[in-house]
Amino acid sequence: MLVGYARTSTVEQTAGLEAQLRDLKAAGCARVFSEQISSVDVTGREEFATAMDFVREGDTLVVTKLDRLARSVAHCLAIVATLEQKTVGLKVLNLGIDTATPTGLLLLQMLAAVGEFERGIMLERQREGIAKAKAAGKYRGRKPTDPTIVAEARRLDGEGVARAEIARSLGIARSTVYLVLNEAA
Repeated sequence: MLVGYARTSTVEQTAGLEAQLRDLKAAGCARVFSEQISSVDVTGREEFATAMDFVREGDTLVVTKLDRLARSVAHCLAIVATLEQKTVGLKVLNLGIDTATPTGLLLLQMLAAVGEFERGIMLERQREGIAKAKAAGKYRGRKPTDPTIVAEARRLDGEGVARAEIARSLGIARSTVYLVLNEAA
């Protein structure tokens, strides 16, 4: 059975999620798991964990792009190892990779390493650009969160409202909720 997994980092990326779901259905996935959460938050990817529990021997987990699955080479290889233990393959649609073949597994490992290198270079350039902008007096950082939103987030948190629900009700990112609540601590 082909089992799909789709992920976008934020709820604002609805079109990207819909495109992934469409591509996974077109690839023949009988079951698709999807979520909108950052891959950095590996512990919070509940749908991914459910997909990993769901796949059985002989199944293939299908993703549209490698970066929808993992953020680092180590994380990617850990996922592949878990899938191999379950005798489950992995297909990456945009790269035409299938880990059921030795060549596919080699390509996956090489591309994951290149992807991690590329991300590291991008972050290095970003840090350099920010340092230059700060030196020129053009970088001011992010705009402060509206104090009324901060107060409301703290009030809701004090009432025991889940942080994801606080974000939804206030129309702000979940990361902003964590940021303002951690500043209070």
